[in-house]
Amino acid sequence: MKVRIKFSKTGVMKFIGHLDMMRYFQKAIRRAKIDIAYSGGFSPHQIMSFAAPLGVGLTSLGEYFDIELRTAMDEEAIKERLNQVMAEGVAILETTALADTAGNAMASVAAAAYEVTFAEGTVLPDGWTGQLTAFLDQPQIPYHKLTSKVSRMLDLKPLLYDSKVTEEKVYLLVNASSADNIKPIFVMKAFFESIGVTISEHSLYICRMETYGLNGDKFVPLSALTE
Repeated sequence: MKVRIKFSKTGVMKFIGHLDMMRYFQKAIRRAKIDIAYSGGFSPHQIMSFAAPLGVGLTSLGEYFDIELRTAMDEEAIKERLNQVMAEGVAILETTALADTAGNAMASVAAAAYEVTFAEGTVLPDGWTGQLTAFLDQPQIPYHKLTSKVSRMLDLKPLLYDSKVTEEKVYLLVNASSADNIKPIFVMKAFFESIGVTISEHSLYICRMETYGLNGDKFVPLSALTE
C-alpha cells in the first residue's frame, strides 16, 4: 500500500533542515507503529519519498511525502497515529492512498504557492505595492544569482506563473519542479534591487501554502494526484 502524507511545518520547526526532517519522520513512523516497507540489501532503509525540500527558515502548510506500507491500513488511522507522536510545529493534515501506478512525490512536483509577509517594524517605500505589481507584469524579470561556485543572470518571468500583491502580503505561484525552479526570495530580492531598496531577508516571512502537480494542463495539490 502506497500513501501520500500532507503535513504542516510551523513555529520553531522552520529552523529544522530537510535532512533532519527526514530523520524526524523515520523515527516518528517507528514510534507510531506504522508497518512501513524497507528496501533490501545490506543497509535497508524506509521506503519514503519527499516532495520539494523546504528551505530553512520557511514555514509551510503544504508539505508532502510518500511511504510504502507492508500492511494496508485505514488512511485516517495513519493520520491519527502519526499526530499522536508529532512534535509541536508539525501536524499531519491529510493521508491519501495512492495507486501503484502513481508517480512519487518528488517526481510529481510542478509548482508551489507561497505567501510573503513582512516582519513587524519593516519600513517599505511609499507606493511599493504598485511598483511590485508593475515589476511582476514585466515581460522579463532579470535576477543575478550568485553562489559560491557560479554567477549567472536568470529570467524569472517564465518560472513565475501567478502573483497577487496587497498591502499586507504577496502571493507567488512559481515553478518548483526538480528540473527548473525558483525560490520566492529571488523574486523579492530582484524587486527591491530594482527600486534601490535594501531589505534584510529576516524581514520577510515566507510560507509555502501548497505544493502542486500537473493534471493535464492544470495545477492540482499533490494530494489529488493519486493515480
